[in-house]
Amino acid sequence: MDSFKNEVRDHVVALYETVREELQSCWQFAREAWVLIVLLLAAIGTVIWLAKPAPPTHVLMGTGSAGGSYEELAKQYAEYFKKNGVTLELVRTEGAEENIKRLKDRDDRLQAAFIQGGLLTSREEAKGLLSLGSVGYEPLWIFYRSDLLLPDEKQHINFLSQPISIGTPGSGTYLHATRLLQLNHIELSDNFKLLSNEEAVEAFKNGTIHTVVMVDGLESKNVQAMINDPRARLTGFHRAEAFGRLFPIYHVLSIPEGSLNLVRNEPPQTIQTIAPTTNLVIDPNMHPAIQLLFLQAAEKINGGRSFFASYGEFPDYKESIIEESDVAKSFYKNGAPRLLEYMPFWLAEFLNRMLILLLPLGAFAYPIIKSMPAYRLSRARSRINEVYGALKLFEQELETNYDPAQHDEYLKTIDELDKRAQKLRVPRSIVSDYYSLRTTIDFVRTLIERPVRKGEA
Repeated sequence: MDSFKNEVRDHVVALYETVREELQSCWQFAREAWVLIVLLLAAIGTVIWLAKPAPPTHVLMGTGSAGGSYEELAKQYAEYFKKNGVTLELVRTEGAEENIKRLKDRDDRLQAAFIQGGLLTSREEAKGLLSLGSVGYEPLWIFYRSDLLLPDEKQHINFLSQPISIGTPGSGTYLHATRLLQLNHIELSDNFKLLSNEEAVEAFKNGTIHTVVMVDGLESKNVQAMINDPRARLTGFHRAEAFGRLFPIYHVLSIPEGSLNLVRNEPPQTIQTIAPTTNLVIDPNMHPAIQLLFLQAAEKINGGRSFFASYGEFPDYKESIIEESDVAKSFYKNGAPRLLEYMPFWLAEFLNRMLILLLPLGAFAYPIIKSMPAYRLSRARSRINEVYGALKLFEQELETNYDPAQHDEYLKTIDELDKRAQKLRVPRSIVSDYYSLRTTIDFVRTLIERPVRKGEA
């Protein structure tokens, strides 16, 4: 039993001494090679910061006009961002035109916005923007007052001569409405009222507007207000298929009979309309990790089945004018990084960023790290050799110019060399070189003392 205890104690003592020696060795190495270590760490930090800085924790997003679907949708995105440690600040704007202008302005802090598809007609107009894809449909709605317009009037061109709201300049509703009017060679007149969707709803209620045109999502407060108004009737978009074929930005959607209100059987028959898509557009300078967070939010919030979309239909890249982000291309092809399935966004993003950067950096740093032990050995040998060199010069001085009167000075010099050797800290692998130096110093000391003894004899 005693032998077992002694054996255990010996193992513990050996382990303790080994760990202590290794820690002392590391500390000594750090003291000797601290310049190299600091430079390496500085290089790693600089590469990480310059090549792929950490994502921001505060992002600005435009929401469009009050009461629109963008505002409600953006609030859901803000909640998703909050759960992932990022603040998504919602900024109310006048509409698509302002959003586009601000996203193109590199001095503007706005970095994201929902924009209706089809507002930009060329790649040239879309320069300075990137798309993360489409997240839903925005149907064209035409509501008319059933108590102010006869059923046959709404089918006739004369109903356009009644007060009709087509949105405010700069809004998506206005841009789409005026485009469709121009395609039908209908010129704007005084009866076309330039009201926001929110203002149009109020004007519709008090009877100053007979017809309201909106391009907005089904979930928007303004569209819901019109659907729930018993005096409002929805008319279909004639020749919807034709517009869908002639202009790919428009998707043809069906609204089945009674699907908006079963009690009132609204609409009274199945109708068709056309719809651009809602596109998530960003500043090209947006951090890739924030782009990925937007795409995850879109998948979570917009990826389910809705009134017009089937399950998994969104998000998707359906707008070809605005260039698709590389992050979005990878997301639609490969999905989100697997790390995001097992850990919070901020941690997964950090590890992913470190992995991407440190792999090539590791290939660069590996030879330096590998050379550090050799560097330490080289430094230790160099210091031993320095003492050896000083000792050799001193020995030559003794052999050629020995002066008995300088005996005490000689001893003082050899003692200083010995102290210098004692202060050396060397790796265990070259301890033999260290003791060889100490032995050589003792040998030279005997050369000093030998002439004295001869004189005494």
